[in-house]
Amino acid sequence: MEALLLAGGKAERLGEAAQGLPKPLVPVAGFPLAEYTVGRLVAAGVTRVIVACRAGQEEAFVDALSGLGAEIDAVGEQEPLGRGGGLRLAASARRDDGAVLALNGDELLDVDFGALLAEHERWGAGATIVVAQVRSPFGIVALEDDDRVSGFREAPLLDNWVNTGVYVLGPEALERLPEKGDHEESTFPELAAEGKLRGYRHEGVWLTVNTPKDLRRAAEFMEEHPDWRPRRGGRRLDGARKGAEVPALPAPERDQA
Repeated sequence: MEALLLAGGKAERLGEAAQGLPKPLVPVAGFPLAEYTVGRLVAAGVTRVIVACRAGQEEAFVDALSGLGAEIDAVGEQEPLGRGGGLRLAASARRDDGAVLALNGDELLDVDFGALLAEHERWGAGATIVVAQVRSPFGIVALEDDDRVSGFREAPLLDNWVNTGVYVLGPEALERLPEKGDHEESTFPELAAEGKLRGYRHEGVWLTVNTPKDLRRAAEFMEEHPDWRPRRGGRRLDGARKGAEVPALPAPERDQA
C-alpha cells in the first residue's frame, strides 16, 4: 500500500526554530515531524511513501525517513506547484492502482487509517476528507434573545468541521488534480457538487505545527506520549537516546489544534 506525503512547506512562520530545515523535517522531541507520520502509516500497512518536496531536498527526505519500514521515494518540484499540483506530481510516481492515502507532512494526527480506508471503500466515494472540530481561540459569551448574558464558555469546540489535510483519493479524484494550484479550490468543490466527496469525522489528536508556540506544544505532547515515538534504531536529533529525559517545556494550551 502506498501513501502520498506533501512536504513542500518552507517553515517561514517557525523562524529560527526551523533550524533552516523544511517544515516536515523540523525536530519535535528529537525526531523529524514527518517521521511520526511515516511511522503511523507503516503501522497501518503502508509499504511505500512518495514525498512531494522542493527540488534539491529529495535526498534529505529519503535519508531522514528511511528505516521506518516503508520505502521512501521523493519527487522534487522544479517550481512551486501548490498542494494540488504537488499531490499530482507524487501520484505520477505511483506503482499501485486504486485509492491512495494522501496527507500533509507537517501535522500530527492519530487517525485510524485502516478504518478511514474501509469507510472510503464502503461509501464508494471519489475522495474522502478527514475532518475535525477546532476550539475557539476566544471565550464564548452566551447571549439570550433579550441580550441578557447567561453564561460563559472558555475556548469551546466549535460546531463546524474543518479539513485536516488527510485524504483518501480515488482514481477519479487523482485524475482531476490540477497540474498547478490547490485541489481544495478545484477538485474537491467539483466532487462535492456531484455528491462524490465524503467526510470522515476525527475526534482524536490533531496537532498543527505552524509557529514556535505550536512546536513547543507538540514537543510537550510527544514527551508525554512516548508511544508516538517512531520505532527504529533509537536515533534522536538531539543526540539523546529514546526515552531519555529532556528539559520540560511549557504545557500546551489545548490538546487539539
